[in-house]
Amino acid sequence: MKPVRIVMNGSRGRMGRAILALAQQDAAFDVAGEVDQGEALEPTLANADVVIDFSHASVTPAVTTACAAAGCALVIGTTGHSDEERAAIKLASARIPIVFAPNFSIGVNTLFWLTKKAAEILGEPFDLEVVEMHHKLKKDAPSGTARHLAEILCETRGWDYAKDVRHGREGMVGERTDREIGMHALRGGSVIGDHTVVYATVGERIELRHIAESRDTFASGAIRSVAWIVKQTPGLYDMQDVLGLRD
Repeated sequence: MKPVRIVMNGSRGRMGRAILALAQQDAAFDVAGEVDQGEALEPTLANADVVIDFSHASVTPAVTTACAAAGCALVIGTTGHSDEERAAIKLASARIPIVFAPNFSIGVNTLFWLTKKAAEILGEPFDLEVVEMHHKLKKDAPSGTARHLAEILCETRGWDYAKDVRHGREGMVGERTDREIGMHALRGGSVIGDHTVVYATVGERIELRHIAESRDTFASGAIRSVAWIVKQTPGLYDMQDVLGLRD
């Protein structure tokens, strides 16, 4: 079987370097191109099966357009997208298969699944909060993973992310309402990624927590998604699909 030909966009970033290191050790993959800021993606696509994008959300529309035109599958690991940038991903997925995930860790994706199940079981009496912490160089807040956790909770409760997620609290905000999810983003040091979902009611509290200790956990998940996406038809997928966790 021929190796899957990969182009890494964002090749000199922390995640790009980690993914390339794993891909270069595996005979199932061939690194066909490495692209970073200021370099053109299009010339590398003629020899590519999949583009892995860990660059910046602002370039997502250009990346999706180029991949769709070349017929290359796409794995997107950047976060912090605007509604317009998310729309560009959706549009391109009509022509090519795309894995778009806020986090590629197998453990975090298990957390996504558990978050939904716990919210379904515990129900309305439990207040919901999300707390995340990352290194001080992270540019977007909350993290894409924390946002997705809140989106899962909103979907389970039938709530709206834009209206019902409260980003931090300050001053005389009054009592906590029955319809809100607190979102809290911490930044400092070299923390790779901590995420906690809190379910609290009178007399008891449950916390689901994931702690990332190495970027290799994300890189290995991204590589796994590459092997999966090349076998798929055009559409928009995430790691729940890759791991077979979709209900």
